[in-house]
Amino acid sequence: MAGTTLETDHVFDAQVRTEFGKGASRRLRRAGQTPAVIYGHGDAPVHVALDSHQLMLALRVSNALLSVKAGDDEHLVLVKDVQRDPVRRVIEHVDLLAVKRGEKVEVEVPLHLVGQPVGGTIAELDITTVALRVEAISIPEKIEVPIEGAEEGTRVHAGDLALPEGAELVTDPEALIVAVIVPSAADMGDAADELAVEAAEAEAAAEAEGAGDAPTA
Repeated sequence: MAGTTLETDHVFDAQVRTEFGKGASRRLRRAGQTPAVIYGHGDAPVHVALDSHQLMLALRVSNALLSVKAGDDEHLVLVKDVQRDPVRRVIEHVDLLAVKRGEKVEVEVPLHLVGQPVGGTIAELDITTVALRVEAISIPEKIEVPIEGAEEGTRVHAGDLALPEGAELVTDPEALIVAVIVPSAADMGDAADELAVEAAEAEAAAEAEGAGDAPTA
C-alpha cells in the first residue's frame, strides 16, 4: 500500500475573534478555546477560536485537513503551523492555510517502515518524511516503505517509493530513505542502553502511578 488518505470530517464551529493580545488569548484558553488564524489565496486573514479538545484530536494525524465554519463562511483549511507551550506542551496557537478542492499543496508526509529485514541486520531510516505535491483533500497520512526480508546492502531511495495516484515527489529522488546494514558492536551497545533507559522510565512511571493510587492516612 502506498499510503492511507486522511478523512476530511473534522468540522469546527469557530468563533470569530475580535480581541487580540496575550490577555485575550489566555482568556480563550481558559475557556477551552485555541486562537487560530486562517490565511491564503490573497484574502484578508480571518482570526478565529477553535475548540481546544476537538483540535487536539484532529492533530493526532499529520497534515490535518479541517472544515472551519466562521460566521457565514466555511473554510477548508490545512494546518500549517502549531505553536505549543514549551513546558506544558498545550497548543497555544495554530496557523491554518485556506485550500480549495482540486488545489494541489506541498506537504511533508511521514514515512513508515513495513516488515523486518533478514535476521542479523537492521534498517537505518535516514529521513523520516518526504515532500509531496498532492491534492489538498487527498493528502496521505503516511507513506509505507516495505522492507520485509530485505538483505544487507539494500538501499531505498525517495524515487523508489510507491506514491498515491496523483501525488508528485518534491524530495530529491536520489535522497536515501533507508539502508539495511549489519549492526556494529557499538550500535548494539547503544540499542541496549536505549532499552535499559526505556525500562527504567517505565518502572518509575509504574511506581509513581502506584504511589498516587495508595490510600492516604
